[in-house]
This record gives sequence, structure tokens and C-alpha cells, in this order.
Amino acid sequence: MTSSTQAHPPGAATAHPDHLGHVVFIAASAAMGGFLFGYDSSVINGAVEAIRDRYDIGSAALAQVIAVALIGCAIGAATAGRIADRIGRIRCMQIAAVLFTVSAIGSALPFSLYDLAFWRVVGGIAIGMASVIGPAYIAEVAPPAYRGRLGSFQQAAIVVGIAVSQLVNWGILNAADGDQRGKLLGLEAWQVMLGVMVVPAVLYGLLSFAIPESPRYLISVGKHERARKILEEVEGSNVDLDARVGEIRAAMHREEKTSFKDLLGGSFFFKPIVWVGIGLSVFQQFVGINVAFYYSATLWQSVGVDPTDSFFYSFTTSIINIVGTVIAMIFVDRIGRRPLAIIGSVGMVIGLGLEAWAFSFDLVDGKLPATQGWVALIAAHVFVLFFALSWGVVVWVMLGEMFPNRIRAAALGVAAAAQWIANWAITASFPSLADWNLSTTYVIYTVFAALSIPFVLKFVKETMGKRLEEMG
Repeated sequence: MTSSTQAHPPGAATAHPDHLGHVVFIAASAAMGGFLFGYDSSVINGAVEAIRDRYDIGSAALAQVIAVALIGCAIGAATAGRIADRIGRIRCMQIAAVLFTVSAIGSALPFSLYDLAFWRVVGGIAIGMASVIGPAYIAEVAPPAYRGRLGSFQQAAIVVGIAVSQLVNWGILNAADGDQRGKLLGLEAWQVMLGVMVVPAVLYGLLSFAIPESPRYLISVGKHERARKILEEVEGSNVDLDARVGEIRAAMHREEKTSFKDLLGGSFFFKPIVWVGIGLSVFQQFVGINVAFYYSATLWQSVGVDPTDSFFYSFTTSIINIVGTVIAMIFVDRIGRRPLAIIGSVGMVIGLGLEAWAFSFDLVDGKLPATQGWVALIAAHVFVLFFALSWGVVVWVMLGEMFPNRIRAAALGVAAAAQWIANWAITASFPSLADWNLSTTYVIYTVFAALSIPFVLKFVKETMGKRLEEMG
């Protein structure tokens, strides 16, 4: 398709909705899946030691119980695209909401370690589905002029979910007199922590009934008039709506209906654009960002930080995460996706490198030397800040918009599945790597952050300001 401005429907490239607040509500509702991802990822931190004590398991088994949800995430991400293409984006969100709710209840009331692991897998499937459908749906309903900022709602919701879960855990622990296994509401405190997730899960399901179906899905199933009304709702009445419907329809009908085979091609199994998406996903995880949220308290305690202080440092990291995400939301549609990613990579290399240096020193009386301790603490916050203002947001935005219309949902599913598998690899391996050599572990993360720079420069194309019909 030509990218000439003459070929664009009048006003499409700079479409502004008549009611921006309504479009923001739509995007925020879809991003509730991201909130649940962040909440679920971090809430388990407050239950780790209680689960270890109740079921009398070692670190390796405990790490697998924590990480097993990520396998479910990969399954959910891999299947969500096909589900969304067959029954719609909204129905896919509603299935995810039901799975979230069931998982929260089951995790709060486990009979054994095995069914706790099972319920975590169920929740993981829901998270994986939400991780795919959220960015794809937001990209499909957002006007081009606002797509980057609205797309970044997904990551904003993730980091808010992380912070909220830590506050809820702290409140529950205080109510249980600081004992994770203390009794509260007839349950142990850690069970209440996991069960509270039922509240945002139900809210996610309710919100899915209040937002419209994606106009691109509606056009794919022949509901053109309904799609036209939704396009007017989200892009504004000044756009030539008939031309927009025709443009989307033509883009979809140039090739046959999506199948997994459409992702295949080139010299290495997948099409090059799919490999770029997989690369973005893997680099986002291999810098070790989730170590900061899955194991932050354990990490700080391992270098001599008092448990109470370790909770405080973990919470300040989440605040820095939110600040960085807000910075990204401000600049993602101003300076572009690629520049933000490169800036973030440089900052992460510095932060991770300094952490690796600090952790290379021997502990004195169970603690890092004062200078190295402060360097490690500051560097950890620098790392999280630069990740949040770049890769945390940019990857979700780009995965939602970089693929051609015909393969978007399926390709996003493959890329997101790769992200969950990479997340699992980092999460499951960190305890063993840290026991082996904490400094070398951070050197490995530093190397991946450095390699992400030439990857972006060579393979990633800018998507800022382009309409989805131009991708590919």
C-alpha cells in the first residue's frame, strides 16, 4: 500500500476524537489486563516465605511454583490471537476475566502445593491472553495521533498494579501483625493476599461490557455499519468514515484470512517482521527487569539489608517505575519509539553495570561495604527508571502496531509468548544464578542490555505517526 498522503482518507492521519475522554476510558479499560499482570507478578512476593514454610519446600521448588504461572502466560499469549480473530477482542477479554477470577479464588484456597501451582497456571493463561489482546485492541481503536500514548496505558497499568499489590500486601501484613501465616478473615495472611486479586479481576470483566468491539474485527466479520459508528466515536466526525472503512476492508482483503502459516516465510521459519517482534520481547526480559519485582526483597536481604528496609526499597523502586512510565507516555509520540528504546538501553547498561560492580565485593558482617551498598541501591533505581521510560512502554506499543493488519493478532501472540518464555527463563534461573555468582548474573543482564542497542538500530523501524494500514 502506498504511504503517500494523497492516498489517505481526509483527516485520517491527524484524526482527533470528538470526545477524547471516552477514548481514554476505552483504552484504560482494556489496559486493566495489564494491571492484573502487574498485580499478580508482584503479589506473590508477599507470599513466598509463607508458601515455603507451609509446604516445607526448598528454593528450587519454590522458584518453580513462582515461575510456573509464566508457562500459563505463554500458553495464553500463543492462543489469544486466534481466539480474538474468531470471536472478537471483547469476548477474549471476558474469557480472561473469568480465568483471572477463578485463579484468584483457587490460589487463596489451595488444598496442596500442586493445586496452588495449577491455579497459578490458570491465572497465567489469563495474563497471557490479556497481554496480547490489550495492546492489539488499543492499537486498533486509538486514533493515530494518540496511539502511542494510549498504547502505553498497558505498561502504565502494569507498573500501577505492581505498586498497588505491594501496598495491599503491606496492609494485610500489618493487619496480621507482620506474620505472613497469621490468621486473617479465617485464612492465613498470604492466602488473603492472593485472594484479593478477585476484586480487579471482576472489575476487568465488568469494564469489558462497557467498551466497543474493535472496528477492524467488525469489518472482518462484515459488520461495516457498526464499525463505521465506532470509528466515528474514536476518530472523530471530521474523518471520511466511508473511506476509512473502505481502506481497512481493502487492507484486510488483499490477502486471505489469517492463519499461523501466514507468519511463516523467509530463511528462518518466521517472517522477518515476526522475528523483530520476538527479539523485542526477549530483550525486554533478558535485561532482568522482573528480578527487581519478583525477588527484590530477597535480593536486598541477601546483601544484608534489614527486611523492613528491603520492603521500603522495593516500594521506592515501584514508584520510580511509575515515574519512568509517565515520562515514556509523554515522549513516546513526540520523539518516537526507536530513540526512546536506545536512550533506555544506554541507561540500563550503566545501571546494570554498576550493580554488577557493587555485587562483586565480598560481604562484611553479612552486608555490602557502605559505598558499594549505596551504589547498588542507586544503580538499581537508575536501571528501573531507564527501563520504564523506554523498553517497558515501547515494546508494548510497538507490538501492538508494528505488524501488518492481516497477521497482527497472530504475530503479537507469538511475540508475547516469546516474552513470557523469556520471563520464565529469567525468573526460574535467578535464584540458582545468584547463589552461584550474583555479580556475574548482573554482567549477563548488562550484556543483553548492550546488545539491544545494535538490534534496535539495525532491525527496528519507527512506527510513530503511521496508520496501522501502512504497517508491513
